[in-house]
Order: sequence, then structure tokens, then C-alpha cells
Amino acid sequence: MVEEKKMETEKKMKTEEKVEEKVEKKVKTKKKEVVKKDVAVANGFSLKISPRQSKYTCRVIRGKSPEGAVARLQAVIDEKRPVPMAAMEVGHRKGKGLAGGRFPKNACMAIMEIVKQAGANAVVAGIENPVISIARSDRASAPYRKAGRKAKRAHIHIEIRDKTKLIGKVK
Repeated sequence: MVEEKKMETEKKMKTEEKVEEKVEKKVKTKKKEVVKKDVAVANGFSLKISPRQSKYTCRVIRGKSPEGAVARLQAVIDEKRPVPMAAMEVGHRKGKGLAGGRFPKNACMAIMEIVKQAGANAVVAGIENPVISIARSDRASAPYRKAGRKAKRAHIHIEIRDKTKLIGKVK
């Protein structure tokens, strides 16, 4: 009887040791180093917005931080500040040096979602001073609507980089 108890305690000790080894292995695998990336990217494909308006809207947010870009786009949606569209035949707006502008609300709302996503990607990538380095709008394939009219579609591509590294490359 004493021998049986000894055998049982030895078995329990062995199983406890195995469990401890497994726990140690799991702890070791969880400690992975986060690799910092230089670029955070977000894309929007075939968005139902005007490619021309999105081109000028992207021009406005380029060079701003994601938070600043969202604030600027929100000001356009609230009709506080227009988007400059000097090359288009657009009526003049109030403001110094603003030849013409509009309030492209649908384009701003769609681009704002992509900017927020790019900002979140920048946080995950570990970018300290995020700045929108590339904000590009391209024409997407336009499907046909009723009576043979083409619909408006645009692709949006936004890249965020670290401001200090971006300045270092320019010099």
C-alpha cells in the first residue's frame, strides 16, 4: 500500500512537471518582438465618389497628420472650409487666395474612413509622428447605369510615413 501511494505521487509529480514545461514553452512563444514598419497603407477600391472631386480632396490632406486630415475633412462636411478647386470652373468662395472651391461631402466622408484606417494601421506599425505622404485618387472602372450612363467610381490610396524620416530623405 505504501508502494502504491509512492507510485501515485511520482506520477502526479511527473504530470505536474510536464504541465510546467508546456506553460514555459507557451510563455516563450508569446514573447515575439514587434517589427516596426516604415509605411502604413490603406486603400479604397471602386468607391462611389467622383474621381475629380476626390483628386482635389486628396491634395488637401497630403502632408497632414491623420488626426489633422480628419479634422479638415470634417470641416468640409460641416461646410466650414471649402476644398480648393482652382482648375475647375467653380464659383469663388470666401477666403484669402481661394479662387474657387466646393464642399464635396460624399468624397470627404469616403476618404475620411480610409484616413482613419490608415491612422490605425500607423499605430499598429509603430510610426511615432505619422504624416500622410501619399494621398492619391485614380479613376476606377465605371459600370453602366440606366439609359447607358456611366457611374462615377474612384480608387483611393493613402500612405503614412514617419515625419522625421520623411524630412531626412528630402534633405
